[in-house]
Amino acid sequence: ILGCEMTDLEGKDLGNKEDSTAPEEEVFGDVLWDAHDEQEQMEAFQQASNSTCELGFEKYFERLNDLVAAPAPIPPLLVSGGPGSGKSLLLSKWIQLQQKHSPNTLILYHFVGRPMSTSSESALIIKRLTLKLMQHSWLVSPLTFDPAKLLEEFPRWLEKLSARHQGSIIIIIDSIDQIQQAEKHMKWLIDPLPVNVRVIVSVNVETCPQAWRLWPTLHLDPLNSKDVKSLISAECNSANVKLTKEQEKKLERHCRSATTCNALYVTLLGKTIACVGNTGNIDEILQQCCQCQDTVSLYRLVLRSIQESLQSDKEKGLLREILCVIGVSHNGVSESELIELYPELTSAVLASLLHSLHKMCLLTYGCGLLKFQHLQAWEMVKLEYMEADENVVSAYRQKLVEYFTMQLSQDRVTWRSADELPWLFQQQGDKQKLHKCLLNLFVSQNLYKRGHFAELLSYWQLVGKDKSSMAAEYFDSLKEYEKSSEGEESMICLADLYETLGRFLKDLGLLSQAVAPLQRSLEIRETALDPDHPRVAQSLHQLAGVYVQWKKFGNAEQLYKQALEISENAYGAEHPRVARELDALATLYQKQNKYEQAEQLRKKSFKIRQKAARQKGSLCGFALLRQRALQLEELTLGKDTPDNARTLNELGVLYYLQNNLETAELFLKRSLEMRERVLGSEHPDCAQSLNNLAALYNEKKHYDKAEELYEKALDIRRRALAPDHPSLAYTVKHLAVLYKKMGKLDKAVPLYELAVEIRQKSFGPKHPSVATALVNLAVLYCQMKKQVEALPLYERALKIYEDSFGHMHPRVGETLKNLAVLSYERGDFEKAAELYKRAMEIKEAETLLIGGKATSRHSSSGDAFSLKSALSPNAFLEHGQR
Repeated sequence: ILGCEMTDLEGKDLGNKEDSTAPEEEVFGDVLWDAHDEQEQMEAFQQASNSTCELGFEKYFERLNDLVAAPAPIPPLLVSGGPGSGKSLLLSKWIQLQQKHSPNTLILYHFVGRPMSTSSESALIIKRLTLKLMQHSWLVSPLTFDPAKLLEEFPRWLEKLSARHQGSIIIIIDSIDQIQQAEKHMKWLIDPLPVNVRVIVSVNVETCPQAWRLWPTLHLDPLNSKDVKSLISAECNSANVKLTKEQEKKLERHCRSATTCNALYVTLLGKTIACVGNTGNIDEILQQCCQCQDTVSLYRLVLRSIQESLQSDKEKGLLREILCVIGVSHNGVSESELIELYPELTSAVLASLLHSLHKMCLLTYGCGLLKFQHLQAWEMVKLEYMEADENVVSAYRQKLVEYFTMQLSQDRVTWRSADELPWLFQQQGDKQKLHKCLLNLFVSQNLYKRGHFAELLSYWQLVGKDKSSMAAEYFDSLKEYEKSSEGEESMICLADLYETLGRFLKDLGLLSQAVAPLQRSLEIRETALDPDHPRVAQSLHQLAGVYVQWKKFGNAEQLYKQALEISENAYGAEHPRVARELDALATLYQKQNKYEQAEQLRKKSFKIRQKAARQKGSLCGFALLRQRALQLEELTLGKDTPDNARTLNELGVLYYLQNNLETAELFLKRSLEMRERVLGSEHPDCAQSLNNLAALYNEKKHYDKAEELYEKALDIRRRALAPDHPSLAYTVKHLAVLYKKMGKLDKAVPLYELAVEIRQKSFGPKHPSVATALVNLAVLYCQMKKQVEALPLYERALKIYEDSFGHMHPRVGETLKNLAVLSYERGDFEKAAELYKRAMEIKEAETLLIGGKATSRHSSSGDAFSLKSALSPNAFLEHGQR
């Protein structure tokens, strides 16, 4: 069915049109996302969990459960094992168990497929996780598209969104080592995680980054002889094949090495024996299998047996062509594409070949595309058919290039052409053709509108163009296209292209250049359609967004109000598009400190979204809200108890999430008063209420009140809790940041020192998170002009980073640059030059995702970067312990 759906989509001109009734922004605000990428993840999860081999996994489930129950803070858990050891299967089965037994736990997963496929793109992975968190926390907020900023800001998004979630959050990334430059792009993993967040990542033992080996590890053992026998018997029984005792002993003796008793090898071995058991000599195939000492060589045997079963050389040649063309593609190839690529390939022959390849775990389907089921299958095809000669790889790539280029020449830009062509040119190193392909407006539009912003930027970087050059070239291409645009349909298409360019430039930070194309898109739509058409509202909304970023709030307000009026007239007052405009206006008013107006709009938006969610059957976010609201009267009249106090605290948090700050304050105060009466004013639960009230006053910019309450909470927690308790660290951090914002640097110093001490006790003195805390303290000293105190802190942080990550890691470079600035300010110019030179060598060695980014003068990976977002908006409310 998926194959048919994809074929149908390919027949549509997706590059030129969009479905105006279901714009993609509706789900995630203004953030574009590809449903295909999401579907791919769902299918990867299903494929992983459908495996027959789950022997002996119960002992691992227990260890994973212990991680979830362990007190915070806790570093990620590393699930390690050799290739094919069953890591994906283990995680997918455990996810299913967690979803069944812990429905309040939010589980976010990402299965990384083949290296260099879309699923291994770091910025897309982080954006997907962030959007999932936003979706579950009912937060409508702008999200950066800039890949470098997205990766840098993820820890702050994680903290902010996790604070809004009732319950635990588990993030699982399978095969994280297949992400390109994983250690660089997943830096957030080495910082302390929020209290209610647990992270599990799986890696192959051989490719695990050195710094991650310090984490707690769950290593998958090879299968024991009993499990090996059970698995092979299961495969043979399914084909009515019976093994003799002697044959079973032979298999048992063979499956004893680390590479011959992993889950994938044994499964494949069982399938191979079962496949030939009824028609061939089992002893002969056993003899051949026992010569295969790893999964790749066993896959080679499987491939050759499939070849031998084919009737003609023509079919054998087609088998090779199919595997090779899938092997050189970006994300796979569809059946219809194979038939078009090879006219001599009939549907009957293709079906027969695919049946054999799928049955023997070589190929699988993902969103209608054929791809390799396991990494080892892909490696075998490269070795068998392509490794000997790079020209062979190039020839197959060229075949795909010609196929997708032919589609472009027919003015037919599909998502498949946009996915494959630029990537193929990149792999071929053909910058000239890549450049020409990017200037096809529909290719770039297709990539951008499906959320592949980072990919698009990386292509432009490869052809050597900076942001301004990119913008200028797109403008020139659009002007040329406009000359040939006639008729209503063509003009509507032109307006879409102008809007895409404007949004693209806005996301690049080129605000002044973004206004012109968005204005042009608005003019065309007003003329070609109607001034009250919903597409006009879309143009107004996007243009207003640029003015908001540009801080031209008056212009933005007028445009948002126009967009709201058009949307209400077009869709009705209770449509999600109306909620979107209300949210945008509310955010604008909040930026201007017009809190009362913002609150009214958010309430209206909240009701619309609540109704829409109920209609879709998605009640998860509001079930708790209704349940708590029903207890209001009982709480008002009820007795003072710790449980009632906790529920009042949670109600306060829920009203806060609705942006109803006045009601939230009322409930949080009542919770504090009740806790003080029942538990005494020195109880840690009182500290929780104080902390939440402080966060609320911080949000309302009542900094003096916030300071007083944070100080009380800190005093209680220092006396009542262990020195390394996460709640203590939490209050220390946010009071320190508040002091810094208020300019009370002297009061901030002891708290930053305490943060270093807490991290040392939690993680040990040589952990990278300790280095981050040291850098934050050094930054503070530099702001106070106390360079002498800052110097040893930077030097100690540098030593920790070098020992943990090596001498060429980006964090080493950042710290060297800080030290260079410090040496320069102290007048030691020679040392400053030497340190700066080392920092630049690391910078040059680093392959950036996009062009160079500016950092603060005293850069750090801690809250020297995050001060602004850590304070506004403040989402650091704590829920009651369950």
